[in-house]
Amino acid sequence: MLRQFTAKGNVTARQICEPQKYVNRFAEGLDQLRNKLLEMSALVESGILRSIHAVVHKDRAAAEEVFKIEARINATELEIDALAVELLALHQPMAKNLRFIIAALKINTDLERMGDLAVNIAQSALALIEAPAGTPVVDIPYFAGLVQAMVHKSVDAFVASDMDLAREVLASDQAVDDFRTACYGQLTAFMQNDRARIRPTLSLLNVIRAAERLADHSKNIAEDVIFYVKGVDVRHRSSVPGPR
Repeated sequence: MLRQFTAKGNVTARQICEPQKYVNRFAEGLDQLRNKLLEMSALVESGILRSIHAVVHKDRAAAEEVFKIEARINATELEIDALAVELLALHQPMAKNLRFIIAALKINTDLERMGDLAVNIAQSALALIEAPAGTPVVDIPYFAGLVQAMVHKSVDAFVASDMDLAREVLASDQAVDDFRTACYGQLTAFMQNDRARIRPTLSLLNVIRAAERLADHSKNIAEDVIFYVKGVDVRHRSSVPGPR
């Protein structure tokens, strides 16, 4: 009977005798992890879409739906963490497979925080529903479009291992920052001129800030894609490596 032994970790007799079955099981685990991340990202995108809709259309039902989605996001986060830890413990992957699982864990955290931000936007939407008429107007749909495009592209880049899409996300971040700065200036001036509208204006500022943070998390995901595909950490760099 073959005994267990340690080389770079624990390798069991079954893994030695049934190598193809072991490899297939690992591949299935990676696919399951990828699919769970897709499920998570779909929930997050749905939450973001509904939260923005609630702000623009003062839709209480849409805002309350975001709170229900958050519970599903939190449950899926735990499932993804468990899958990733199981793959690391049982298969001890190396190289690109290891980077994939590490990136998946980091992306999972970013997606969960994006779900929290959608909740923050929905809460601001409820406050704006109760606000009196005359709340200052900023182009929330335009800003939301910029942010949602970054969210969608970042997840697609991960699923497809697409460096070009990841670079597009990183390049889009400046437009989001510029629009946020313009909105801050506009809304701050409005509060200075009309103190009676400070509270609803603060709710709009919260929406802008949360949306900008969504873009930041999308940028994090894009950086993780580049790490996974190329094995290069581009955080805090001024440039991103091109294709080889």
